[in-house]
Amino acid sequence: MGRPQLLLPLCASVSLLGGLTFGYELAVISGALLPLQLDFGLSCSEQELLVGSLLLGALLASLVGGVLIDQYGRKRAILGSNLVLLAGSLSLGLAGSLAWLVLGRLAAGFAISLSSMACCIYVSELVGPRQRGVLVSLYEAGVTAGILLSYALNYALAGAPWGWRHMFSWAAAPALLQSLSLLYLPAGTAETPAPKDLVPLQGGGTSKLGLARPRSSLLDLFRARENMRGRTAVGLGLVIFQQLTGQPNVLSYASTIFQAVGFRGGSSAVLASVGLGAVKVLATLTAMGLVDRVGRRALLLAGCALMALSVSGIGLVSFAVPMASGPSCLAVPNATRLSGLPGDSGLPRAMAPPSPPTTSENQGRPALSTSETIQPPPGAGDPMAPALPDLSTASPAPPSAPESVLLHWAALVCMMVFVSAFSFGFGPVTWLVLSEIYPAEIRGRAFAFCNSFNWASNLLVSLSFLDLIGTIGLSWTFLLYGLTAVLGLGFIYVFVPETKGQSLAEIDQLFQRRRFALSFGPRQSSAGIPYTRIEVAAAS
Repeated sequence: MGRPQLLLPLCASVSLLGGLTFGYELAVISGALLPLQLDFGLSCSEQELLVGSLLLGALLASLVGGVLIDQYGRKRAILGSNLVLLAGSLSLGLAGSLAWLVLGRLAAGFAISLSSMACCIYVSELVGPRQRGVLVSLYEAGVTAGILLSYALNYALAGAPWGWRHMFSWAAAPALLQSLSLLYLPAGTAETPAPKDLVPLQGGGTSKLGLARPRSSLLDLFRARENMRGRTAVGLGLVIFQQLTGQPNVLSYASTIFQAVGFRGGSSAVLASVGLGAVKVLATLTAMGLVDRVGRRALLLAGCALMALSVSGIGLVSFAVPMASGPSCLAVPNATRLSGLPGDSGLPRAMAPPSPPTTSENQGRPALSTSETIQPPPGAGDPMAPALPDLSTASPAPPSAPESVLLHWAALVCMMVFVSAFSFGFGPVTWLVLSEIYPAEIRGRAFAFCNSFNWASNLLVSLSFLDLIGTIGLSWTFLLYGLTAVLGLGFIYVFVPETKGQSLAEIDQLFQRRRFALSFGPRQSSAGIPYTRIEVAAAS
């Protein structure tokens, strides 16, 4: 173990570099997809397979990663994921066929998903209550920085020979640096329930140091013992509501809004990525400064409330000023955006290739786009092309020019507020809470279990988006997301307790006392927990 004074800087580097790797791998495909299409002659379905393979690998990691984290330890899980990432980067950098590209993306998806879970748990267990919120939230800042870094490298390498090979290979750099930091950190910590030899008591009972809990299984997440059922309700509710608010899909229309306020062509895509990225960085830094002061619960409530207002505002504006944008099969699918995952970026992928004319090969239902390209009018370039769904439920008379400008700017402000609200609320705090509320012996499996529902709900929301706007229109879709955010606000108020300033053992005791996550009164502080001093025999 490294020196105590190096513990916090090393934990910060592990969290930041883990997020940097995660964000870079998420966004690098946006710049590599066009040259890959040209070099390998990829069809629409092959490009979707290549992009979606990252999602498949991450889903697999969310199913088996919890067992790996709990059985082999958090540190070994991170080191193992970095080895898998290096293998995936090597496969991608040297790939000569689509099969090797898909294999590399599968490995990369598995690695970043496993690492994201292990990093949040590992850092939360190593540091004290006062630093936990900042250091775990630092992972989110690393994700945003990784995405912006990938945009910069994609731009710099776009014209280089075999530039896409370098794009994929650079993902190994932060993973290697993170592995070096881990070498100077302990494998983990067995945090005592209270300082030194003080053990919290419940109901006047006694407790002994070193008394091991019974071995836990995944089924224990649904049992009443230690209020595991209540903890699982909190974890699943947070990950599902952060997806059902439509965060993966709302940003698909970021470039449309930017163009509506006067930014045309390439500048719209740049502002939609870099501009929103800068907003996310500022919001994430704000969350890092406030999470251990105002608390997790307060940030979740404020963020969810602002998301409800802002996404509803976009829906109301789109009634008066219809916004039409057609997804493209050549763009990065929304299902692979991984929004709301640990360290979610939530940024639109601005560098995806432009949409070609519709042909017989891509007349099926298009995948959701995260590129910031505007689809030509239905039928443009192909008289037989099927019409895209109308993205507004009504066709109101066009407003006057000054009124239209004000409405467009109102939509832009709502978009900025939505991005900021997610970045200091659901984005970082969900995964911080998940890393705190479960007992140590099942924390990895519980985190992975909730993460798998996050991926599944992300996929459901993304794949249902076109059907939804085709049925009720874009405006009502955004209003539906706003209603879901209101329901999420109620869920947080009723079920999610405040955990700031408490050790993991104290949080464990908090949930055991509540029996189920229903506590409307003031949150009990750790000072209210009864302690007794017991004698501990020195180990021989």
